[in-house]
Amino acid sequence: MKDISWKIKTLRTATAQAVLKVGNLAKDAINNKTVPKGDPFEISKIAGMLAVKNTAGVIPHCHPMPTENTDIDFEINGNEITIKLSVTTIYKTGCEIEAIYGATTTAVTLYDLLKPIDTDLEISNIKLLEKRGGKTDFIKDIEPNLQATVIVMSDSISAGKKHDKSGKSIVSKLEECGVSNISYHIIADEKEDLQNLVNSSLDNGSKLIITTGGTGLSPRDITPESLQPMLDIEIPGIMEATRSYGQERTPYSMLSRGVAGLINDTLVLALPGSTKGASESMDALFPYILHIYRVIKGRRHD
Repeated sequence: MKDISWKIKTLRTATAQAVLKVGNLAKDAINNKTVPKGDPFEISKIAGMLAVKNTAGVIPHCHPMPTENTDIDFEINGNEITIKLSVTTIYKTGCEIEAIYGATTTAVTLYDLLKPIDTDLEISNIKLLEKRGGKTDFIKDIEPNLQATVIVMSDSISAGKKHDKSGKSIVSKLEECGVSNISYHIIADEKEDLQNLVNSSLDNGSKLIITTGGTGLSPRDITPESLQPMLDIEIPGIMEATRSYGQERTPYSMLSRGVAGLINDTLVLALPGSTKGASESMDALFPYILHIYRVIKGRRHD
């Protein structure tokens, strides 16, 4: 199976359909409630719900997931029975296969119940109608031509003693989200240097500033103290989300002192300096955090 351990849980839905064409004999038996094996809709509905729950046991690359809700509706139009099945989950991956497999199983079960009556049966038009809650739903929040700045805070990297990996992982994640206008800087752990670079980035039109490093507990870790006085609005929930995400992966996440907030309408994030910490923080926040630019636009018009 594909590794989804880096993803966050979101509310996801999917709706699929399958169509069963029936002959007049089956149609009459359904209308007259004379199907020998019992109520075809109730029985096939149960089969569909069980299929949704057990999709991972049949489809090799599907992940087991909690299903919060399954709805199955039948629509009769002449000699066609349209099955629509919707699945809701709060999980790390989509539930479209569960919806398709559930709708298909519902149709096959309905076929099985009606075949003793009528051989003029055909299953068709199995397809996904809609899915929501995945990454693509959040990518659309990106601001066109968003200008970003990535700042690596490290004495050793700025002195050439180490190579930067955390800053480059941040740049890579931003590019995956469609942010291409990125300036990249490496500086020592100096308060004045950081504040000057942030101010120059603001002057140059940067709307997203991400620092990496300097959020630990050593005497040279001064990034939070440097940035907090510059913020117009601090947004604690952002770093609460990153630490919660990281805590599920390592208990050391509680030690990070990252901060986040706005300077005017520019989002500023101070992320950990380790490659893993920076990468996991980006996974926790992006692309979802890009919705903040819609919020900022709304604030301007209030």
